[in-house]
Amino acid sequence: MAYLLRSLILIMLLSVTLTVFVALRFIDFPLSHIQLAIPTFIYTIFAQAFVMFYFIGVSRLVNNINIIVGTETNLDELFDNPPTDLTPYKEKVKRFVHEADLAKRQTIPWTILMLILGMIAFLLGGAHDTNMVEKTTHSGVVYGFAAAMLIGFVRQWWYLGKAHILLRKVKGLFEIPDGQM
Repeated sequence: MAYLLRSLILIMLLSVTLTVFVALRFIDFPLSHIQLAIPTFIYTIFAQAFVMFYFIGVSRLVNNINIIVGTETNLDELFDNPPTDLTPYKEKVKRFVHEADLAKRQTIPWTILMLILGMIAFLLGGAHDTNMVEKTTHSGVVYGFAAAMLIGFVRQWWYLGKAHILLRKVKGLFEIPDGQM
């Protein structure tokens, strides 16, 4: 899933870059800036929603495992034959919880910032098109969106890899087959 999400955000980055380059007239493209901006932002919302829910889901999964191991109830959900000493599992799961929460904390604020600035830039683009705001107002917000997107993209890319490795560790620790989770 992390590889799919990396592909989605890479396509998002390339489509936003294309839209900005067409707006700045760096490249000549058959579609106008406005014709590119509409599907690009809809796709950005789509990609960022998936990334955000992935990190929320990974964190929730690891927290649920922590609850099961911590309370020592419902151990049959994790083990075929639960061990008598769960101390090594508790220590590793505690570290997994920290890693999952860190990934969520490092990516979701940038996702939210991208979405908010993107919405404002999108609306200001329409307002500029109808001569309600100056071009500099729209452009300034777009540059802010682009900066947030670049920072968010790097963080998301990095932590998608970390989350993928984390899920592999969880699967290995609890001997979960690849077809599950």
